[in-house]
Amino acid sequence: MQDLVKHALYIAKTEDVSTFPDCAVVYSVSFMPSNTNKELALNYISNQPNAKTLDTTPCGKKLIELGLSGKVNEISSDITNIWKIASQRYIECASGNIVAFVDGVDERSTFYSTELEQILKNEKIKTINGVDKKVFASNLKPYRY
Repeated sequence: MQDLVKHALYIAKTEDVSTFPDCAVVYSVSFMPSNTNKELALNYISNQPNAKTLDTTPCGKKLIELGLSGKVNEISSDITNIWKIASQRYIECASGNIVAFVDGVDERSTFYSTELEQILKNEKIKTINGVDKKVFASNLKPYRY
């Protein structure tokens, strides 16, 4: 298992997570009772040829091929940490508008605990769902399931 974790960590730190401007898509399903946000995100990117979620970047695809997928609350802390590293890099590379499917977001989710903070720090990202990112963040009310 440690070899797998080391290899996955290397992938999370080095593989391509880039997107075109206005094409980064995030979603939140961890701790939530359904996968609706993920389904909406996947439907959205199927109709937007340049849009990507982290899962559909080369980095995300390789992590999934290793069997490292699932909700934060369903996988080990090592795997969660690997995805958080990849998520942080993904947001650092994003620019313009972020499309976010985060209705009912849980405060413990990767989006709320990692990605949102990185979005706010990234000066190249201006908006989330077309709303100023700071306004979006201040209006977001997380849950705890």
